[in-house]
Amino acid sequence: MVAVFPANRVSKKVISHQGLSYGGLVIGKSIKFPEVMHCLNTILMFFHDQGISDLEIKTVPRIYNDLPSDELDYLMFKLDAQILRKDVTSVIDYRNKLNIASSNRKRGLKKAIKQNLVVKEVNDLDEFWSTILIPNLKKQHNTAPTHSLKEIQLLKERFPNQIRQFNAYKDNTVVAGVTVFETDKVAHAQYISADENKQELGSLDLIFDKLINTAFKNKSYFDFGISNENQGQNINQGLLNWKEDFGARTIVHNHYLIKTKNFTKLNTIML
Repeated sequence: MVAVFPANRVSKKVISHQGLSYGGLVIGKSIKFPEVMHCLNTILMFFHDQGISDLEIKTVPRIYNDLPSDELDYLMFKLDAQILRKDVTSVIDYRNKLNIASSNRKRGLKKAIKQNLVVKEVNDLDEFWSTILIPNLKKQHNTAPTHSLKEIQLLKERFPNQIRQFNAYKDNTVVAGVTVFETDKVAHAQYISADENKQELGSLDLIFDKLINTAFKNKSYFDFGISNENQGQNINQGLLNWKEDFGARTIVHNHYLIKTKNFTKLNTIML
């Protein structure tokens, strides 16, 4: 096996991936450009033969790659792929980490310290999910977390070192939490939520101070996730400003649509 292509099918379209943050080809360090091109060509031919007309790919954001790996971006150009969506993702680059200049973030941290808040890493996800996250999403957006409590608990059991929960407590009562998905290079804040007193308590400021400056300081990147709405067409400015106040800056996450019949276009690339 030289590559993996996670995907799901919807009618005559295959998506990589509709349930994951990103998809595309997962390759080993020894795989070079010609092999990547051959893998994609083989995948397109296979789907075309299966009667699949469209392939949608959410590429892996480059900060997650262990090595430079923009092969798919070039191949999308040669395949006449359509750009379906671009998402703005806010990231701290630890190689050039910015000092926090925001007065709001500094005040929030001082409030949390004055209120004697405590941040703890916990294994129990139920406390944050049931007390903070689920009620907030229901009240504010009439929605639910992407992962149910049962699903996230199962993932935590399977990947105990990659899924980590950090909660803030006021007098032993949880007031905020952040669920982090960790890779070798990146710490990604998957779920962020706090109670109605977050402005007065500075609870999230204290958690992110610990995450950024202590828990994950040896990573290459800290990823706050996207700030887009309406399929990438708009940006939640307040959310983006909040992330940038911590020193995060923008990378773009691309989504492409390919006609599987275009696999023949890859046959004329190499001279």
